[in-house]
Amino acid sequence: MALEVRKKDKETSQSLVHRFTKTVRQSGVLLQVRKGRFHQRAKSALAKKRSALRRVELRAERKIAEKLAKPKQ
Repeated sequence: MALEVRKKDKETSQSLVHRFTKTVRQSGVLLQVRKGRFHQRAKSALAKKRSALRRVELRAERKIAEKLAKPKQ
């Protein structure tokens, strides 16, 4: 979506910038860009399984360490 703001006759540059920022705000372009800026891809099924298995293993290790009275990491 291309936005176009042209300078009118006898219009100051300051009012032109003001009109431009107003049209950009109203168009919603900035909101779309900001939403997409930090977008992260979803994890694959295999990655989810691996991370779940890792959490289970770490929990088991912590439980054993707690029973042996080792300092927690």
